Amino acid sequence: MAKSDQTPFKWRLSRRILSIVVSRASRRVLVNRTLIDTEGRHLRWLAPEVKRFVTALDADAEELRPGAALETLPSFGNRLMVELAICTAAADRVLRGFGITPDCTRQVVADLGWDVYRRMLSLSSLPVRLITRDPGRRLRWTVRMLLRFPFNAPGAPGYAVEYRADGEDYLTHFTHCPPQSYLRRLSEETKDPHALEAFRASWCLYDWPGADIIAGDGRRGHYRRRQTLSHGDPVCDMCWIARATRERGARIRSLRTPASDDPALQPPHRERPGCRPDSAPPADP
Repeated sequence: MAKSDQTPFKWRLSRRILSIVVSRASRRVLVNRTLIDTEGRHLRWLAPEVKRFVTALDADAEELRPGAALETLPSFGNRLMVELAICTAAADRVLRGFGITPDCTRQVVADLGWDVYRRMLSLSSLPVRLITRDPGRRLRWTVRMLLRFPFNAPGAPGYAVEYRADGEDYLTHFTHCPPQSYLRRLSEETKDPHALEAFRASWCLYDWPGADIIAGDGRRGHYRRRQTLSHGDPVCDMCWIARATRERGARIRSLRTPASDDPALQPPHRERPGCRPDSAPPADP
């Protein structure tokens, strides 16, 4: 007799929805990408190859899931983010398994993740963007909302974060990140450094353009981070900047590579009092 599935219905439903979201993102991204295999050939995948990739991704995610220790996480939101990290790991592994070079794989995984992240962030920030046109309020209110779900932070093994307003800006200092912890553990257990590198090159670079989406004022530079957990730092010291100084479309450095988390490689912006951790936070307007 076949063993019955004891997974709660809400998780079966959530995983089904995630599978659909990832499948659609894969179709949008992969059919418009040139892939490079380990023999140096430039490839274009068609619908059958994309379908085979999605099927393999789902299977690999199922294989990886037991090692993610989802049952130890304290909330639905925290578990949902680790589910997305499992998809990231599976996409990276499957692409490399199909003979795509690690460098090309990281770029493709980053584009797949950005397609999902951008749509989710645009949707979650929409109510605030409809209520106010002030970029500072949009950032503060949206970040506060996201700290309730999915980034609620009861502490390790879930998210752990200290946050406060700093003038018009908002500081969120994460000291524990379940997706990062999972990918680091997977990388160490499988002796596969590419797993963590794929995370660094994707998740760890999304907040710069993500903050600009939330602010929605036509400018770039609404975010800064000088330390990153995935690089071995003790904190992700995020600053969400209310008043950016650069027009959208200005020439900026590429944020493709993990090394671009280095402050020296960040797009230039004027130092602002609201980003100084030692500045006193006045009342939030």
